[in-house]
Formats: sequence, C-alpha cells, structure tokens
Amino acid sequence: MKIKAHFLIVLLFIFLITCEMKAQTPGSEKRTIESVKEEVANTNYKDVRIKKFPISLQCWSFMKFTFFETLEKANELGIKYLQPYPGQALSKDIPDVKFDHNLDDELIKKVKSKLKEYGISLVSYGVVSFENTEESMAKVFDFAKKMGIRTIVTEPESDDPSLLEKMVKEYNINIAIHNHPEPSKYFHPETVYNYVKGLDERIGSCADTGHWMRAGINPVEALRLLKGRIIDLHIKDRSKFGTEGAFDVPFGQGEANIHDILAEMTLQNFGGYLAIEHENPDEVYNPSPSIKKGIEYIKSITYYEEHEEILGRRNWKYSKHGWNHYGPGYFELDEKTGILKGLGGMGLFWYSKKKYSDFTLELDYKCKDKFTNSGIFLRVPEIPVNNDYIRHSFEIQINNNGEGIHKTGAVYDAEAPQVDAFKGAEEWNHMKITFRGSRIKVELNGILVVDWDAEPRGKVRDFAPEGYIGLQKHDSRSPIYFRNIFVKEL
Repeated sequence: MKIKAHFLIVLLFIFLITCEMKAQTPGSEKRTIESVKEEVANTNYKDVRIKKFPISLQCWSFMKFTFFETLEKANELGIKYLQPYPGQALSKDIPDVKFDHNLDDELIKKVKSKLKEYGISLVSYGVVSFENTEESMAKVFDFAKKMGIRTIVTEPESDDPSLLEKMVKEYNINIAIHNHPEPSKYFHPETVYNYVKGLDERIGSCADTGHWMRAGINPVEALRLLKGRIIDLHIKDRSKFGTEGAFDVPFGQGEANIHDILAEMTLQNFGGYLAIEHENPDEVYNPSPSIKKGIEYIKSITYYEEHEEILGRRNWKYSKHGWNHYGPGYFELDEKTGILKGLGGMGLFWYSKKKYSDFTLELDYKCKDKFTNSGIFLRVPEIPVNNDYIRHSFEIQINNNGEGIHKTGAVYDAEAPQVDAFKGAEEWNHMKITFRGSRIKVELNGILVVDWDAEPRGKVRDFAPEGYIGLQKHDSRSPIYFRNIFVKEL
C-alpha cells in the first residue's frame, strides 16, 4: 500500500510539472507579435471590402495654432470630429489659457459654443496624464463627461489597473492606451495587450501606427495582435521605418501600408474613429494640404465610401433603429457583431426609414444548413400590413435546395440564376443587387447570376418605381444570418 501511495504521489507530481510546462510553452497561451505574423501573411487583404470609418482630427497636427483656429482648419477639411490634446493654446484672445481638463465652467461654455458654431464634436481627449489616485482621475473623467467625450487617451503611470477600471465602470467612458516611442513603456503592442487583456472591454488600445513604425514594428501585425481591444486609432503614414531620415507623409505615399491597415480594421469590425495625426516638422505651419491628400487616398480605397450602412451602430453597438417587422417571428441582433439571426415563423424585417428607387444593395448572408430558406425583397411599395406585398415587389431568393426560379440567386418565381455561385452552409456569402429602372442584376460572390429586364411574372402582378428593402426569414430550425448591409443610391 505504501509503494502504491508513493507511486500515486510521483504520478501527481509529474502531472503538475507537465501542466506547468504546457502553460509556459511559447505560443500556447501567450499572444505575441511573432505569433500573429503568419496570420497576417495568410490574410488576403487585397479582396477586403474596406468600410467607411468616421474620421477625426488629432489636434496635435495643428500644434502651432490655437484650439479655436484648429476648429476652423478642421471645418475647411470637412472633418467634424476632433481629438484635442491638453496644452494647446485655447484662443488668440487669451493666449495664456490652455485647452485641458482644468478649464472653468465659463470657458467650457465658450468652447461648446464654438463647437456648435462649426458643427464639430469632441470624441476623444489625449494623450493626457494623471496620477493613480481617484482625485486626479476624476478631474479628467468629469471633464470628459461635461464635454461629451467618449474616450480618454492616456499612458497609465501605474501597472495596477484596478482604480482605472473602477473609474471606467463608474463613468462609462473608454480608456485607450497610447503607444509613444521609447522610453514609454507602452511603445511595444505586446505591453499594451498584456495590460488590457482580462480588463473591462472599455479599456483598450489607442493604436498609433506612426510610433510603431518608428520602433520598426509592422502596424498591421500590431493591430492583429490587439484585435478586439482597439478603441482608438491614430493613423499615420511615414516615409520609412525607423527614425533616421523618416518623416510623416500623406496616406498612401509611405511604407505603413494604409490599405492593409484599413482592411485589417474592417475585418476586425472596428467601431471607432480614424484619428488623423500629421506631424511633419517641415509642415507644422501648413499641414492641411498633406492631410487633404491623405483623406482623398482613404476615400479612394474605401469600398463603401458612397454607401449608407442601414443596419448602423453608435458607440460601438449595432441597433435595429429604423427597422420594423411584419408577420410571425423576429430577427435577433448581436449588438457587438452586427449579425442578424432570423427566428420564428415566416416574416419580413424591413427598413422603414426611406424608400429606394434606383440603388445597389450589398450584404453578407449565411445559411445554417441546406434547408435554410430566405429572401431579400426589393421596392416593397407600402408599409406591409398583410402578405399582399409579395405580389407587388421582387424577392431575390436564398434557397440552396431550390430549383430554377426558386434557387439561390433567382428573382423568385420569375427569373432563374444563370449559374450557381453560392457557398455551403455556415459560410458567408456576399450578394450585390442592383435595381435600376426595371433592370435587376444579382451578383453572388463576385459572379453575375442574374441580369434581367424585370416584368410582372409568376407571383408578381406589378412593381413600383420605388419602395422599401426587406429581409425575409422562414423558421428557427434552419435560420438565416445577415450582416454588413449597405445601400448606395444611384
């Protein structure tokens, strides 16, 4: 019995040692830049449909101007969102007063009046420092609350995030940790990642692509490492990596690879702002031309630049605002991912904010299994109060099990797809529907499957020159999923 007991103790010891070794095995749990290099290398960024991100201006770009002058510069550039920093002179009239969280109520009132005059909002604030005390933090958080600022950008002095996390929960204001170059301890993305992981999701990264380039770090790899924890993005392009002879350039003219940066943020479903920051020492008195060129480049590579996302979001949360439902069942929305899931009986989820005449509709959909049955309705002429809408609007069918005019890609009961282009169950498909006049084109996963001059046929008795867009679902057994719903009016 003694021998057996000793044997069991030895086995237990070996087991514990093995577990500890596994926990310490590189890559087993620890996420590093090296661990994401292969992920990034294997990502096809070229084919990513880049989303339109709201653009803000980091006021440091106009450090030689006052805050009020910066409002004017931003307005000239068409930028309506700002990230001010502490220390910028407030106004030429009062040059000794700085914009920061120490402004009194009278000056805050004056700032708000100026913001209203230009139609500009403050969305973030930083980079700002504070002590690891509730009093010091509260001063900054109270200021942010007064100004309607959603994100505070900082580089915490303390390695203990407990008080900071407490303030975030109390104020419901984000903290984004910035990465200044060395000697800042946050210069490397792994440091930021290790600091924020496990904390409240409102504590994340303010990713500065230019400072990563100064440190020789690939911005795309750093962004992938911080996936899911990026709250704010200071976007910069530089002539080359490192610091020797390197300087900020308009987006697209340097080595940052702005296209892949925005493609990565699209894949991450980033819900924050692109905070433009340009700090070329030769352009401090006139950075506007380079910023303007940079914005033009961003627009040129943004696939959805001219589209409206009709399942929109605010403050990182998707909403069904503007949508209504007719009939049995409902669509369940994941507010974080923006994925709709059809449940219950057959009904129509329709966008009620406006009717569309000539338009292109693009969306992603996924079928639960081969029995999934759904459709996309075009130009529903009136508010649906009964099933009669199916006779006065066209439906683009989703039914991989169907045949001919009832198969995926078909104009239901009217025009069959020319070719099968759909993917299998549990795979996302991209559908592009163009309805101009009476002509309907359906592209599925980049392949034209229908090009038809529409006429009343099958179940459709007539169709209107304009109407609502609707998403159909049949049942809970084989649900349909939708996401990324964009419309471009023609």
